[in-house]
Amino acid sequence: MFDVLLSHIQNKVDITEHQKNQIPSFFTLKKLKKKQYLLQEGDVCKCLSFVSKGLLKSYFPDEKGNEHINMFAFEGWWISDFNSFIHQEKAVLNIDAIENTEVLIITLENYEKMLLEIPIMDRYFRILYQNSLVTKDYRLIVSNSYTAEEKYMQLVQKNPEMIKRVPHNLIASYLGLAPETISRIRKKNSLKNT
Repeated sequence: MFDVLLSHIQNKVDITEHQKNQIPSFFTLKKLKKKQYLLQEGDVCKCLSFVSKGLLKSYFPDEKGNEHINMFAFEGWWISDFNSFIHQEKAVLNIDAIENTEVLIITLENYEKMLLEIPIMDRYFRILYQNSLVTKDYRLIVSNSYTAEEKYMQLVQKNPEMIKRVPHNLIASYLGLAPETISRIRKKNSLKNT
């Protein structure tokens, strides 16, 4: 159950056997069925969640009830409404399962305790936050300067797993496109490849 998490940590920082044995004690396993919420808008986000199995999405609804997808979280990804988690304020994001999912959750109290007791984890999370900022900057550039087809093709190249596992209407929302646009682009590209 903790193999995915420990492997993810070891890919970023060096941890000892003792630390490998310590880290799981700060987490709790939570299982979600498809379409079950991990977090609902308006609730306070009580934990950071690491996906050990399955797939989640975070999104915010507009006034018409349309979902605007912020991110997808596959195995080996962290997900949260980070502002709500850190400041213990009401969440603006919903997080729910696209597939049956298992997450390892850590409360704010345990997060702070872990960073104090295992200082290398502070470095681990700093690396994650830096990578997250880079990704968000890149996503903003793509969103504001790429055509619909360029957005989709960039996603196909960078995240082929997403194209296989995420329904196309959700990919459209993530890219800020209409589902019909995604269908048109996919059809055009399949004709090119035949």
